[in-house]
Amino acid sequence: MEEPPLQQPLPPGEDEEEEEDEEEEEETDAEWSFVDREMEAVALRDLPSATIACNLDPRVFQDGPYRAKFESLFRPYDRDLTFQYFKSFKRVRINFSNPLSAAEARIQLDKTEFLGKELKLYFAQTLHIGSSHLAPPNPEKQFLISPPASPPVGWKQVEDATPVINYDLLYAISKLGPGERNHGWD
Repeated sequence: MEEPPLQQPLPPGEDEEEEEDEEEEEETDAEWSFVDREMEAVALRDLPSATIACNLDPRVFQDGPYRAKFESLFRPYDRDLTFQYFKSFKRVRINFSNPLSAAEARIQLDKTEFLGKELKLYFAQTLHIGSSHLAPPNPEKQFLISPPASPPVGWKQVEDATPVINYDLLYAISKLGPGERNHGWD
């Protein structure tokens, strides 16, 4: 049996500081391990519950054993998942029932080999805009959309000028008939 190494006695005062440091480390660890249920619910709601699989073998996009094998990779993480195949983009969206299942599947399956290719998984980000409608343009640009509701201060309407009517021209046009030639322009 080996004897433990001898420790040199610490000068007075340093022993207390070391014990205080250890207590602070334990308190810090306890703070980090504590999870508030309300914070956990907020954090889970913000996490994506879908992943996008890239770099897939083209055989996955055809119905058959390869597609079934691909789907079986994700079934252990969530029984209620759905798949959306985007053949033209060479991607598959995997929709999980909760964000934890999506995170676990991504951690375990990202950069694993499937049908000779390295499978790449990314979280599918969702965009939440407050409304399904577009927001109105900024106020400085609204003047281009519609005229002002009332005229500016000091604005006065200009009276239209009396039109000039050339009666000689009207008479000459009325003399012309269909198919006749103008004698002055031949």
